[in-house]
Amino acid sequence: MPVSGGIRHDLTTTAFTIDGYRIVRNVGLVRGIIVRSRSVFGTIGASLQTLVGGNITLFTELCERTRSDAFEQMLAHAAQMGANAVVGVRYDATEVMQGVSEVLCYGTAVVVEPQ
Repeated sequence: MPVSGGIRHDLTTTAFTIDGYRIVRNVGLVRGIIVRSRSVFGTIGASLQTLVGGNITLFTELCERTRSDAFEQMLAHAAQMGANAVVGVRYDATEVMQGVSEVLCYGTAVVVEPQ
């Protein structure tokens, strides 16, 4: 199982429970925030991809990398607070300015133990 910041990925969920585990302590809100901008070259490449239609892979890869980085930051924050799991995981994105976006990954850090 992949582990980030001391927290196994299978102990993160959008639900508020984890099958086979019980929450023994609520540690609190945790978050990971990434602010990224598109590069000039990436924007030109993506513009060319729009001419043919379909998936714009340059932006897809940028978005996926940004979400992954925000997720990893959130897990590191949870581990720093003494958690071993995160429930209620959500993402939010906001355009801060033209071409600059913020991606926020947040959830509730908890301590779980097997049932």
